Amino acid sequence: MNKVVLIPDSFKGTLTSIEICTIISNNISKHFPHCHVVSIPVADGGEGSVDCFLSAQGGEKIFETVSSPYFEDMKSFYGLIGDTAVIEMAACAGLPLVEDRKNPSLTTTYGVGQLIMAAAKKGCKKIIVGLGGSSTNDGGCGAAAAAGVKFYDKEGNEFIPVGKTLIDIDRIELSHRAKELDNIEIITMCDIDNPMYGTKGAAYIFGPQKGADEKMVIELDKGLKHLCDVIEKETDKKLKDVPGSGAAGAMGAGMIAFFNSKLQMGIETVLDTVKFNDIIADADMIFTGEGKLDTQSLRGKVVIGVGKRAKNKNIPVTVIAGGAAANIYEAYDMGVTSIFTINRLPEDFEISRYKSKENLEATIDNILRLIKSVE
Repeated sequence: MNKVVLIPDSFKGTLTSIEICTIISNNISKHFPHCHVVSIPVADGGEGSVDCFLSAQGGEKIFETVSSPYFEDMKSFYGLIGDTAVIEMAACAGLPLVEDRKNPSLTTTYGVGQLIMAAAKKGCKKIIVGLGGSSTNDGGCGAAAAAGVKFYDKEGNEFIPVGKTLIDIDRIELSHRAKELDNIEIITMCDIDNPMYGTKGAAYIFGPQKGADEKMVIELDKGLKHLCDVIEKETDKKLKDVPGSGAAGAMGAGMIAFFNSKLQMGIETVLDTVKFNDIIADADMIFTGEGKLDTQSLRGKVVIGVGKRAKNKNIPVTVIAGGAAANIYEAYDMGVTSIFTINRLPEDFEISRYKSKENLEATIDNILRLIKSVE
């Protein structure tokens, strides 16, 4: 092999995509010392996304003081790659930031809007916003408010809506939105297809893990439905059934409504940003993978996104996963050449997770030995 491209997702709870790239790259160097290895670590838009983009593309991390989920000042960051900014909402609205104060009726995405504005004022022409790992359920209203969008109640009072006060929104004025955003392309990375509200929406599906009890879930859902209705009245945008509008406490809906953003699968955003089609043009092999390969993976996540593009160029794709479901044969029709799992013994995950590094090393070593034997 003369050139190999590595583009794995993380093995959640065990190895980051950067660690996986390092392990595979080191093993390739042992067996194929003259092989050129290109590493493109991937994250799904949540925590670690900025680091993955910077690792793959270079650039720098820009630090800003913005609002925490509870309107408290905190130090956060975004990635700057040329004139493109990469923002992960988890960096200032993430669930770990609230610690033992989980309450999606009170938390805000205001800090995310501040990061978007900081990138815009920096002169960025494109902003990528990763959704994932949020503590919020405000429909992106906090972020919108930070960008100048104004929200009013029935008495004409301006306020910044949070989950429990979405129901109080009577009028939205987008005409005050910051002019700096007008000519910027904003892409939102979103890997789920939940609607904005309803039993499969943001509050019902994700509210409990953010601290919502049954009563709060119902109230949050009512608020999101109301927000959806007001957005439609004010903008003619019908968001009810838009896949992904329920992502990150309905931040997906807010990005569409308030930032004129389009929602895009995270892997497609990564592949476009790094110019993946050009990178793989002369590659002999692509290694990709994720923690568990299953039917969810077939809906367009990392492995399939990579496989489809590789298939167009007739480049083999080897998948290395922590585990794999039985019903994934469709992957082979989508550009995947072979699938390997790293777990070597029938052990519970709570045991095998601590062996992930050595299991991955053993698996890639064996794959490379096989490739070398037939070259």
